[in-house]
Amino acid sequence: MQADHPARMPFIDALKAVCCLLIVTHHLAIYGPMSDIAYPLIPTLIDWLREYGRMAVQMFFVIAGFLVAAKFAPQGLSLVATPIRLIHQRYLRLIMPYLAALTLAIGCAALARMWIYHESIPAAPTVSQLLTHIFLLHDLLNQDVLSAGIWYVAIDFQLFVLTILLLWISNQVQHQYPSLYMLSLILIISLTAASLFFFNRDSYWDETALYFFGAYGLGILIYWASVSKHQVLWFTVLIALILAALAIDFRSRIAVAGSVMVILGLARYYGILGSNYIPGYLTYVGRASYSIFLVHFPISLVVNAAFFKFLPHQPVIQLFGLLVAIGASIAAGILLFNWLEARPVTNRTRMLLPTGFIACGLLIMLGNN
Repeated sequence: MQADHPARMPFIDALKAVCCLLIVTHHLAIYGPMSDIAYPLIPTLIDWLREYGRMAVQMFFVIAGFLVAAKFAPQGLSLVATPIRLIHQRYLRLIMPYLAALTLAIGCAALARMWIYHESIPAAPTVSQLLTHIFLLHDLLNQDVLSAGIWYVAIDFQLFVLTILLLWISNQVQHQYPSLYMLSLILIISLTAASLFFFNRDSYWDETALYFFGAYGLGILIYWASVSKHQVLWFTVLIALILAALAIDFRSRIAVAGSVMVILGLARYYGILGSNYIPGYLTYVGRASYSIFLVHFPISLVVNAAFFKFLPHQPVIQLFGLLVAIGASIAAGILLFNWLEARPVTNRTRMLLPTGFIACGLLIMLGNN
């Protein structure tokens, strides 16, 4: 969701905005009670969002891979020389708005628990939960999450780390053996295929980057294909790879990832990534999509609880509540984006924010005991 690319690409920002809104509405559809009460008014839409809205995450993975390739291996040749520094920078970019949003999530969940009881409201956090969330290890260590969808942040970081290490290895080998200049391509396409044909077919791996690398790798590969002298050949190879993976085991998530791969490849081929015809508000939402994604669940919790407790349980009123939750989530995400994500992070903030997050969590935990 958070772009690592040298220049703005309005077309990609617009795609990210659409993906972000799909995730927000998907979570509103599955985490009641507003959606349950409003269901008779729009049953088809709510059913569709519940079933297919989550597919937008696959779109984010493809886009993320595409942008990583554009920045760190734009011609298929690795530019990664200092992997630890890059991984550290990526962690800080992800973690600062993430921890701010989790602090908000803890507070909003505590407020919502005061008004209603609902299974979607997280319990007060434990110390182990807080620590594993800070280091993005909550899923790997089987800790209950404090906000919906944040598994994505941990997986995105794993994917980035894995890709940077593969690119660094290929860079080191290329310096020693110049004839192996295509090693980065070999490594990425091999892991992408392994994910599509093996790891992604087994839910045992779904807490690791290996499960999702199929979509991420397709983003990397379609970028390289689009700058190749043999574009048509590589497009054909990648489409054949997708079709073969679907023929062996059809998965909607892989079909979506493959479709987005084709869209990005065609967009770059026809030079519309930098199109000026994309509405400005859409690209702005796309730029703030990571922050919106982070804060939408706690905001939705509070709106859900308030409408359920204080207003009549009528479908029209609760449908209005869903719209309020969407608007409030976008507004809060934009505030977080402007306040934190879009600004350089100072060393003091890096120290104070995790400390404040832990303190806030402990205080709320003690207040609920």
